[in-house]
Amino acid sequence: MNALNTALQHQTNTQEALLSLPQQLKAQLPLSALLAAQIAEHRQIIQNILSGEDSRLLVITGPCSLHDPVAALEYAQKLQQLQAQVSDQIFLVMRAYIEKPRTTVGWKGFMYDPDLDGSSNLQSGLEQSRQLYLHIIEMGLPIASEILSPMATAYFDDLLAWGAIGARTSESQIHREISSQMPYSIGFKNGTDGSIQIALDAIQSASNAHQFLGMSQSGLPCMLQSHGNPLAHLILRGSNTGPNYQAEEINKIKAKTKGVLPALVIDCSHGNSNKKPQLQSEVLRQIVSEREQTNVRGVMLESHLVEGNQKISCDMIYGQSVTDGCIGWEQTEHLLLEAAQQLRKLQ
Repeated sequence: MNALNTALQHQTNTQEALLSLPQQLKAQLPLSALLAAQIAEHRQIIQNILSGEDSRLLVITGPCSLHDPVAALEYAQKLQQLQAQVSDQIFLVMRAYIEKPRTTVGWKGFMYDPDLDGSSNLQSGLEQSRQLYLHIIEMGLPIASEILSPMATAYFDDLLAWGAIGARTSESQIHREISSQMPYSIGFKNGTDGSIQIALDAIQSASNAHQFLGMSQSGLPCMLQSHGNPLAHLILRGSNTGPNYQAEEINKIKAKTKGVLPALVIDCSHGNSNKKPQLQSEVLRQIVSEREQTNVRGVMLESHLVEGNQKISCDMIYGQSVTDGCIGWEQTEHLLLEAAQQLRKLQ
């Protein structure tokens, strides 16, 4: 009887709120044929860079997380203008993360809590996130995000040009399976303890076909059949004990894998910068200077309009991150113009 009472009590503590189905949200906020063709072109460019057919450096840059659509669109506009100045050497992709992994608790991202007040209006978050993505894409930019909630992928799978699996989820079987069916390139980060094998195993898994339980566009549980992601790749993000972006460290990884490594993308933040945003500049400069040795295909930067970060409050600084600290726009622009010039000299 006590067990039954406990179960009933648990039920009363659980609230449900029905959401739009993926196909309903896509019908409400549709992707035009013109933009679909643009996204397909951007995905192909990224694949060409990762495979080495395109010699440019892939740069995924943007806020640690999106929280203010107005600031996000201003950043996107600046990024698009910068693309015209560096396009011969660099292909820019806007980092547009709407979900954030939490070690314990905290703000889970714009998709879950767009009002930043703990109200967790997921329906509004889904709608606003898709609308914001469409606005950024309309500016001509490709967008990137982290694949976090398996249930959320069906709402945005037609919009992303690139995706990442975080250090804490690279070992997750369902994330590997989901990655195997996504129509865009996905990078797997090494573990927070520095383990590369976790990411290499994930890449091998995602590159192969899978049958797995998932959700259809109509919101029904279904068996999904994937064909494997042909360009799953490795993201080096450093570790709790130090960075792993340097040529010396990459050579050590190559030695352990007998010289066989998938395409490399370096996360200039997190363990590679010891979580100090300003050190991202030093990381990028060294990556560019050593690129002929390492053959790194891309980098990731955490960048916003205003450097640093802040706590969520009723009096926040416009254009500053509410999660991890970022470098500001002026530094970002200078850094990428400098990188493009350095890459031209290396040709």
